[in-house]
Amino acid sequence: MKIYFMGVGGTAMGNAALLARAAGHEVLGADTGVYPPMSTVLAAAAIEVYEGYEAVRLARLAPDLVVVGNAMSRGNPEVEWLLESRALPFVSLPAFLHEAVLKRRRNLVICGTHGKTTTTALTAFLLRAAGRDPGFLIGGVPQDPPMGAHLGAWGGPFVIEGDEYDSAFFDKRSKFIHYAPHIAVLNNLEFDHADIFRDLWDVQRTFRHLVRIVPRNGYVVLNGDDAALGELGEMPWTRVVRVGTGEGNDVRIIDFGESVAGAWFQLWWGGRRWGEVRWSLPGLFNARNAAMAAVAAGLGFDENNPTTLSLAPLTHFRGVKRRQEILLNTAWFTVVEDFGHHPTALAATLDSLRARYPGATLTAVFEPRSNTARTRAMQAGFTGALAQADEVYLGAVNRPEKLEVDERFDPERVAQALVEQGVGAHFALSNGALLEKLVANTAMPVAGKARVVVFFTNGSFDGIIGRYVAVVGAVVGAVVS
Repeated sequence: MKIYFMGVGGTAMGNAALLARAAGHEVLGADTGVYPPMSTVLAAAAIEVYEGYEAVRLARLAPDLVVVGNAMSRGNPEVEWLLESRALPFVSLPAFLHEAVLKRRRNLVICGTHGKTTTTALTAFLLRAAGRDPGFLIGGVPQDPPMGAHLGAWGGPFVIEGDEYDSAFFDKRSKFIHYAPHIAVLNNLEFDHADIFRDLWDVQRTFRHLVRIVPRNGYVVLNGDDAALGELGEMPWTRVVRVGTGEGNDVRIIDFGESVAGAWFQLWWGGRRWGEVRWSLPGLFNARNAAMAAVAAGLGFDENNPTTLSLAPLTHFRGVKRRQEILLNTAWFTVVEDFGHHPTALAATLDSLRARYPGATLTAVFEPRSNTARTRAMQAGFTGALAQADEVYLGAVNRPEKLEVDERFDPERVAQALVEQGVGAHFALSNGALLEKLVANTAMPVAGKARVVVFFTNGSFDGIIGRYVAVVGAVVGAVVS
């Protein structure tokens, strides 16, 4: 079958394209502005990617099936041609995955507002380390496992990132409803995606729909410390395992600590010590990701005795690209890239960096890019989170022309609010201009004072991150030599 992925440059779409290719299909697709790491992965798999969208070209290619990404909308020339001509069958990505991959598997669906990609990678990594061959689809580019998508053994489990975002412009159900969970992992729940959800209750509503389809011989693995998840109520139709730091949880994270050398914690299940973890990933939030993944993987490995799953491989887990990824690391200068685009995620990462680099000047650089972050829906939350830094640089709002002025995130107002709280804050009308300010003010190390610069974006930040690292690397190299 020839399958065409519309929006193939997205991490979920791109990794699904890799699964289709591994299953023996001819795969191609289109997108705009595909950038690394996904562009590199697709090229390595010899998947042809066309730039932009052209109805005439799609008609000429004549695929057997078109998979429509949820970034596509009415007005796209290929979408309009599909609807007008009815010449080709088309489906949403989640519907395609259900039919092509998931409907006969025991699926471990990893959900939550934050940490889905890392927890999915951790779950697949632990199962592979235990000698299983799970299938998986990770919405990012992991370093472990060494690929973002794998079909695995057909009789084994399939681990998939379960996004609550809608499936397509013609299917407004959350993606995870399609994924037929045997084990549903609910890592956390907050209001997000203000473009499709009205409020927190609306997000809880779609999570209630998800847990309703977990079978009675399945499991819900639940963050027992999360009040919004607790409001989902009892789930008597299936089995529930609660994970967290509090004493009321079935599985507990105990004695968490962190320093520049790494982090450490213990896991206990039912009052018995499961094991100790010492690893490189930062923050209590990643320890929680690991705990949720370990429980899901343990149940997938041996549900009668899940703690036989070894936690030792976590020592070697390297994480996911663009999730607290260290791009430059010297004695006096560290540059980190993070996918964070929600106030809670930014705050947790900044808190962890404070613990890891005590005494360092902490500089946060934020691009308001996601459909929620570029609006004012969480502007107060972002201001509060960014106030944890010593310096803040605010990038340009992505696609500002799509929003009314009074609906947009206001970098100038946020910068002023931060200055009033004693934080050095700057903004620019373009990301190129922001880079100039950033280089002028931070590229030279301050004698006797380490500096940590963390970039927060769920996009490319117009390429300024790599350019900044190149400049700083040259400066630091000259200073060190």
